Amino acid sequence: MITRSEVQLLRSLRDKKHREELGLYAVEGEKVVSELVAAGHPFEQIFATPEWAGESTHPVTAEDMARVSHFPTPSPVLAVGRIQRSELAPGELEKGLTLALDGVQDPGNVGTIIRIADWFGIDRVLLSPGCADLYSQKVIHSSMGSFARVRTLVCDLPRALSGLKAPVIGCALDGRDVRSVPAEPAAVIVIGSEGRGLSDAVHGLLTYSVTIPRVGAAESLNAAVAAAIVCDNLRRVRG
Repeated sequence: MITRSEVQLLRSLRDKKHREELGLYAVEGEKVVSELVAAGHPFEQIFATPEWAGESTHPVTAEDMARVSHFPTPSPVLAVGRIQRSELAPGELEKGLTLALDGVQDPGNVGTIIRIADWFGIDRVLLSPGCADLYSQKVIHSSMGSFARVRTLVCDLPRALSGLKAPVIGCALDGRDVRSVPAEPAAVIVIGSEGRGLSDAVHGLLTYSVTIPRVGAAESLNAAVAAAIVCDNLRRVRG
């Protein structure tokens, strides 16, 4: 039996404000919860109906799950985790490749870019405060198990990028051909917002910018697609 206070808590986690106040988030769905558990991601509680094949810390009925589900059609499992807040270590961005998202507001794009970072072995992903909430259901679902494997943190991008020795590479239509970029043992690749591109504060800190040459007539590329192409080229030239 699920208590009234638990129902109120789980329902409140649909809202970013309450997630931040409580320091908790919820993720629902068999596939994504299975991926995160397999990746060793810690959950404080896992509410699940008998239909769920994995471990559960809190068995509930299908009726109870319907009361707390964040979806129109409830899944058999809903897990609750604690929000992890971390900061960049001194000199961390001088090592390896970093993806930085400057105001990327679509949660599907943010989650997919985290998954792309996992695929290409990118060391970390930075999110500006203007990005979609890292702990929203859609971000976590889009990233799948990569949410547990990729070091991802929210920070003040202009402050983090200031004074770096490693090159800061922005994605912009007027940049150099991404296929011609030099091999970089360490670099920060910045992806701008879907509608406005890079902010002025971040643009002023770029070492140089790159573009993906257009052959057809499309006006632009989806932010996650652009991130994948840039990561592929940087990994290719680095061997």
